[in-house]
Amino acid sequence: MSPPPVPPVHDGRRDSTDEHLDRWLPVLPDLDPDIEGAVTRAMLLTRHLRHAKERSLAETGLERPEFETLHALAGRAMRATPSELAAALRLAPASVTGRLDALERRGLVRRTPSAADRRRIDVEVTGAGEEAWRAALARLGREEERLLGALSAPERAQLAALLRRVMVEAESRAD
Repeated sequence: MSPPPVPPVHDGRRDSTDEHLDRWLPVLPDLDPDIEGAVTRAMLLTRHLRHAKERSLAETGLERPEFETLHALAGRAMRATPSELAAALRLAPASVTGRLDALERRGLVRRTPSAADRRRIDVEVTGAGEEAWRAALARLGREEERLLGALSAPERAQLAALLRRVMVEAESRAD
């Protein structure tokens, strides 16, 4: 006897993961539908957000590496050293140099001598760079708000808390 289909959400709608579970539970009766459902939905949501990010960037004329570099700079008050960027982006310094060269050619960042140490160079986001970064961020934010708008404010807080617990566990055993 096969297990019953996964129940729909309260409004009767089912997603592709429900169908996935319906297919696999008869084959793998020991499969925990809550774990499989959560992991599969997390992977599919990550994929959806990655595609939404790529579309947002394409619409604003930024490439993913450009956005990531501008984003790292924005998180450091729009200014950092190349070595700080390399660490933040988890890239080799030569890779960061290539990114900065491209961003500088487009007028999105500028390199300036450090006021603290003349041997050092600082990288700062230009007005055009901040505008491009904010435009891409706003487009992506609208999709995130659309998706999480399916939840009430307390449900979003609960989801964030539950995901934090899972991430604390994941990060405690990270390689």
